[in-house]
Amino acid sequence: MNADWLKRKHQAGLSYEQYLATGTEQQQENWTKVYNQVALTDGQKNLLGGFTRQMKVIGLSGIWCGDCVVQGPMLARIAEANPESIDLKWLDRDEHADLQEQVRINAGNRVPVVVFCAEDYELVGWYGDRTLSRYRAIAAKQLGAACPLPGAPLEEDEGAATVSDWINEFERVQLILRLSTRLRKKHGD
Repeated sequence: MNADWLKRKHQAGLSYEQYLATGTEQQQENWTKVYNQVALTDGQKNLLGGFTRQMKVIGLSGIWCGDCVVQGPMLARIAEANPESIDLKWLDRDEHADLQEQVRINAGNRVPVVVFCAEDYELVGWYGDRTLSRYRAIAAKQLGAACPLPGAPLEEDEGAATVSDWINEFERVQLILRLSTRLRKKHGD
């Protein structure tokens, strides 16, 4: 994935509102219901608001996907906390199969997958399809007591824990960008 290709992908992306409008009425309602439930804490807003390096972010998603319905609105709220630094665009996984092929996880086409780029579209990394908190909750439901999760307590509020996981990843990328020798030289900091 080179910077020019990622730039074209990002520029082809949709805003959250535009992406949501591609879904059926029921899909839009499902996403909106979760969006209205997602609230960032003051501490999370302050953290995100303190980001100074611009990130070009691609949310590879499926409007039909249950995990995307849960996590997509979380990502939108995170980006809204600092729109000057977090430039999030949405792409449909099936319409952008070439990108999906590049970010397969465990030999599968998973969504949501978030691709993080620097301001000049240099790849920083990608993350998805579920955060650790989501995987813990799903494992507890599907694997049950017969397969305990040693040392991995379940969060009381999976939604808040999942938002926190995503914010941690955005912070990790911001720190990579802030500590980048290349970008520090460019910005004189």
